[in-house]
Amino acid sequence: MQTQRGTKAVGGPVGQGPDPGLETATSKVHLTIMGKELIYKKVTKSGKSGRVYLPLEWVGKTVKVVRVD
Repeated sequence: MQTQRGTKAVGGPVGQGPDPGLETATSKVHLTIMGKELIYKKVTKSGKSGRVYLPLEWVGKTVKVVRVD
């Protein structure tokens, strides 16, 4: 994933947390993502973290999550 302003994207292989040496962008960045479907969802609280429910058909698929606000 590429970002403007030279900030580094967070993430590693699927199923692992963020790479410890990477930074997150603190302002809006422009991203171009190619995909098959787009769903807008609101994150709900789940214990000490957030949760987004996706369609059952997406189980086993790779997804990208982008915070838009």
